[in-house]
Amino acid sequence: MQSRSFSVRLLLAVTGAVLFVVYLAVGAAVVELLTTVATTSLHPLVFLASLLVCSLLFGYVSYRGGTAAILGSLDAWELPRDRAPQLYARVDRLCDRMQVESPTLLVAQMPAPNALAIGGRDGGTVVLSTSLFRLLTLDELETIVAHELAHIESRDSLVQTLGLSLAETVGGVIFLFLLPVGLFVAGIRRSLRWMTGRRTESFASHLRRTHAQVATVVFGLLFVVTLALRAHSRRRELAADDRAASVTGKPITLARALARIERASKPPGGLLSPLYIHGEEESALGQLLATHPPMTDRIQRLVDRAEASWTTIEIE
Repeated sequence: MQSRSFSVRLLLAVTGAVLFVVYLAVGAAVVELLTTVATTSLHPLVFLASLLVCSLLFGYVSYRGGTAAILGSLDAWELPRDRAPQLYARVDRLCDRMQVESPTLLVAQMPAPNALAIGGRDGGTVVLSTSLFRLLTLDELETIVAHELAHIESRDSLVQTLGLSLAETVGGVIFLFLLPVGLFVAGIRRSLRWMTGRRTESFASHLRRTHAQVATVVFGLLFVVTLALRAHSRRRELAADDRAASVTGKPITLARALARIERASKPPGGLLSPLYIHGEEESALGQLLATHPPMTDRIQRLVDRAEASWTTIEIE
């Protein structure tokens, strides 16, 4: 009995040692393959540049397709010039002061009174909810449109889309590089379990668990990048407020418009939520993932800006 137990342990140890050698050989082969590919085909910098270009191209195509999808989901209609001549006159003046072409003004039924900007400088679109025309004065509506034009002027939606596409591409590349490393490390651990006579999992379970562990690492990296992109989005919202206040000269009017929107309703989540001018999250994680700063902070910044300009005028 004791002899059989020794034989089993010896067999497990030999199996583990063989697996250890096999995993080392596979790891060395993978390193050799990657080294050969890197030295005999594309230069690493050329490869990275090609990957970057492809990622940006894919992001741009996704941006164009996403723009069409958003417009299709809104079921919006174009606002005729003869129906809102005063608003169009103000929009034309804003475009003359800003580096944008006259946008297409669309009207749509939205769950919340809001506005959103789609597209770039050469052919942007501003969508206004029907409730804004009942809720805001013409001056207030002008400042809201100026805020959206500021997003078009800075190509904010394009930058966000390209940033997300680049992050996903980098995440995929990291996953492809980490997976062989993860399999190698997990394989060594599995062979050591054989050598020490401990119970081992099936090879299929071994692959699934390693895949999940590597995916968790990549997901964590992408989550950090997402937080950075959302922080950039919140900064762009504040920059759009500043640009609108500067180009219209009406920071208090914009603050009043935002306050009216804030009191009217809160927008739901979904496909269009990152594009809404409104944004409010209560939890700490929600604030980190929010695309917009708290509305109260935006309003206070505009009030402070107006007070600073009044103080300057009084001193002069």
